[in-house]
Amino acid sequence: MLKKLRRKVSIAFTQGLKKRPKPYKTPKPESESQPQPQPPSQSPEFSVPTTMPRTNKQRFPFIFPETDSNVLPEPSNFFSQNLLSNPLPTNSFFQNFVLKNGDVPEYFHPYLIKPSNSSLSLSYPSQISNTAFTYQAFNSDLTITNSNEKTFHSNHKISSYSDLSVTLEIPSSNLRFFLVRGSPFVTFSVTQPTPLSISTIHAILSFSSSNESQTKFTFQFNNGQTWLLYASSPIRLNHTLSEITSDPFCGVIRVALLPGSDSRQVAVLDRFSSCYPVSGDAVFSKPYSVEYKWEKKGWGDLLILAHPLHLQLLSNVGSGVVVLEDLKYKSIDGDLVGVVGDSWILETNHVSVTWHSIRGIRDGSYDEIVSALVRDVEGLNSAGISTNSSYFYGKLVARAARLALIAEEVCFPDVIPAVRKYLKETIEPWLDGSFNGNGFLYDKKWGGIVTKQGSNDSGADFGFGIYNDHHYHLGYFLYGIAVLAKIDPAWGRKYKPQAYSLMADFMTLSRGSNSSFTRLRCFDLYKLHSWAGGLTEFADGRNQESTSEAVNAYYSAALMGLAYGDPHLVAMGSTLTALEIHAAQMWWQVKEGGNVYEEDFTRENRVVGVLWANKRDSALWFAPPEWRECRLGIQLLPILPISEVLFSDVDFVKQLVEWTLPALNREGVGEGWKGFVYALQGIYDSESALQKIRSLNGFDDGNTLTNLLWWIHSRGDEDDSFAHGKHCWFGHYCH
Repeated sequence: MLKKLRRKVSIAFTQGLKKRPKPYKTPKPESESQPQPQPPSQSPEFSVPTTMPRTNKQRFPFIFPETDSNVLPEPSNFFSQNLLSNPLPTNSFFQNFVLKNGDVPEYFHPYLIKPSNSSLSLSYPSQISNTAFTYQAFNSDLTITNSNEKTFHSNHKISSYSDLSVTLEIPSSNLRFFLVRGSPFVTFSVTQPTPLSISTIHAILSFSSSNESQTKFTFQFNNGQTWLLYASSPIRLNHTLSEITSDPFCGVIRVALLPGSDSRQVAVLDRFSSCYPVSGDAVFSKPYSVEYKWEKKGWGDLLILAHPLHLQLLSNVGSGVVVLEDLKYKSIDGDLVGVVGDSWILETNHVSVTWHSIRGIRDGSYDEIVSALVRDVEGLNSAGISTNSSYFYGKLVARAARLALIAEEVCFPDVIPAVRKYLKETIEPWLDGSFNGNGFLYDKKWGGIVTKQGSNDSGADFGFGIYNDHHYHLGYFLYGIAVLAKIDPAWGRKYKPQAYSLMADFMTLSRGSNSSFTRLRCFDLYKLHSWAGGLTEFADGRNQESTSEAVNAYYSAALMGLAYGDPHLVAMGSTLTALEIHAAQMWWQVKEGGNVYEEDFTRENRVVGVLWANKRDSALWFAPPEWRECRLGIQLLPILPISEVLFSDVDFVKQLVEWTLPALNREGVGEGWKGFVYALQGIYDSESALQKIRSLNGFDDGNTLTNLLWWIHSRGDEDDSFAHGKHCWFGHYCH
């Protein structure tokens, strides 16, 4: 099987793209091999297919029963009419712009941007930090509007969006803003002659035109900021203490903050002021790689700012891409550095997407694992499950699936039939709609899967019905489905359409009305990690708590690709897994002496609790900062073979565990959370960790003694070198 899949992977990425085959008119018999979906001919990306062979009882593609949710906001308030027939983003970088009044800021690197019905305000945010949190404060440094009127009743509109940009229009002001992430310039076009107002909460200390053509202006504020304005044609400006006004103007204007006092930075902004991006896409053309491509107008070269993870992964420096080390803007994500080039190629380390442990289980430890395995399998009882929560139920499914894979690895297949029976009994009711009290439905208003409970109660299932945590919940189900399809291929073939529908809810690559789901619902292609916030307005933008559950989602999708012999799904799942891991190590794992965050926050924290677009919090949604074991655990669970890659920095693991251990002395610490701390301790001190694990009298609802013993007994020696790509077979076949 592995040789076959390797051959398919090699062919898929060496022969180029093929046209999608026509839909099957009749299903093939189960004895025949499953058809392999092909990448769509209109896209340069490798495909995550969402269409499956049709049967008389199944729609094409499979869609869960439709629901008219009464808790979802109305998308027509802020999206242009031409977009409403398509699935819409529910965790996007501009989500606040289309919720409630649409006037809560979002972070676009390097500016916070706040729209209203008649204006757009931007802020180069100041950063406030202490030991508990760090965040960026919004001040209306500039507010741009039509100077004729100040009050309008029509909403702003999102007229287009892409992976790296959104176009926001204020029709009543004749303004169209090209909001491209990472642009040091805020660019807007004035669509017909309109007098403009650019106001500020600061005092304007100086104002000057830098050339006779009246196309460049410099103004300084009393807070120390210097701003530059560039116009596509001459513009006449006047100013008072806090407002700049213009005669009627039609054309393009760009404004940029000067990040320092060095005159060379002015020259850089001058040089790149004539080329502006209007949109940007991220393209997946091969595994473990993503390419940024911008559509630009004007003339000259394009300047965009890169965050630290971009710079770490950027692979085409010197081949059409130049890094400007001296042009830096401050950011909560670390310094943003200027990069010149129309196309960036970001390449990640290869990760090991495997069913079993990466290093293998130590000799002599099988008996202990098998003993625990027999007890844990005997405890499986689908009739005894009391929860109908999609999250907690999914965890129980994945927990049992781990037992089957561990049984394979320790060569004890006797328990697998019992696990298979349990997985069928727990998964099937969610796929065929027979589960009592909950189930999956399709929301056609935004275009995605919701739960029965969530369609009527925005707080049910942790907000799943308003698109919160989709990758978490569905990731657990995908893990169970992948394992069951592996050990029972006939079952896998039967439920493949439903399985792919669950996967496609958060893994779809395609865009537009030809898809039932929005593109990569949770994954942010500029930040290179996922968000979990859904359709809720947050003052600090999108957020994510558990990076490890995000890793689990993409890892599980890749495993499902292995089970179904789908190299495209393996490739996409593996790539997103690798990117999520890189981002977790960059921004959630806080290392001693690190320079991403301020010194006081770094000194007191080893892991972020909730990471927001505009804030870093030491608290969790469910626990205060001093519950350090919960912070560690929520960034580790579920424990899987891929967890070894997520926590591959042994020095950091020691820092994290030593920072956490004193918290275990607090009264009332749960045994399940202790288990996660001891699991990480096992990376560098397996004997001590093993003794502590043996003494536990309880486990997390997604974990077992079997799984913890498997983890400890599959640790290598502390000095055994480990890197992302060392044990990754995929990398040998996908160059």
